[in-house]
Amino acid sequence: MSIATIPAVARGDRDFDRRLGGFSRAILDPDIAVPSGLVGPDGRPDAKRFAVYRNNVVAGLIDVLRAAYPAVRRITGDDFFAAMARIHVAESPPESPVMLDYGRHFPAFVAGFPPAQGLSYLADVARIERAWLEACHAPEAAVAEAQSLAAVPPERIPTLRLRLHPSLRIVRSDWPALTIWRMNVADAEPAPVDLSRTEIALIARPGAEVEARAIPPDTACFLKALLAGAGIQAAVLEGLAESPRFDPVAALSGLMQLGLITGIEDGAE
Repeated sequence: MSIATIPAVARGDRDFDRRLGGFSRAILDPDIAVPSGLVGPDGRPDAKRFAVYRNNVVAGLIDVLRAAYPAVRRITGDDFFAAMARIHVAESPPESPVMLDYGRHFPAFVAGFPPAQGLSYLADVARIERAWLEACHAPEAAVAEAQSLAAVPPERIPTLRLRLHPSLRIVRSDWPALTIWRMNVADAEPAPVDLSRTEIALIARPGAEVEARAIPPDTACFLKALLAGAGIQAAVLEGLAESPRFDPVAALSGLMQLGLITGIEDGAE
């Protein structure tokens, strides 16, 4: 199958772009006919050959989603997952030739997918899986020495800005999504879960393995402020606004112990 027989137009020509866009849509949507000008090796249109090619492309993208969202697949069952993934593939074609990037819109799709509304936590489980995948493939970063923070004069600490590990992700859920995710990966066994609980997941890969743990809301507010570029003092205020019991010393110590601080900068400079 070749697009070389599309009437001679230069790449970048609007008509060529329109035709190529039609080809992309037809590849993912079985209801769209074979694009005009598309022929097989014999120079003639071949709907069966195009259907095989289309099926292979769609099946490959569904397999990418299967690999990226194993817990979602286990929760829904493979048939439901495959049907849901097929619809997502038709609505959300790849935006990059790097298949690692494909599927980043899947959690939002799951959240709005009517047949999945009975599993209210499913989209958040998908968000955790996406965060895990991104953390796994995030860049490496050297961890700051604990002495570097301890050596800062106390009066300068409020203005410091912390660089956090590029793998760090935070997923807030109105459900116990982290617990549900843990019970549906690898050889874990599902068990009854109190769906009235909420959870916030911290996901990062400071070392060789991705780590996922629950954190309290005040710590999440503190971390989000740091990730947004706030100084320590401003970030502490965000944590205290969430809870007057927020312990900034414990939060900073936890970051250091996990190896999530990669740099310390003087925000006053």
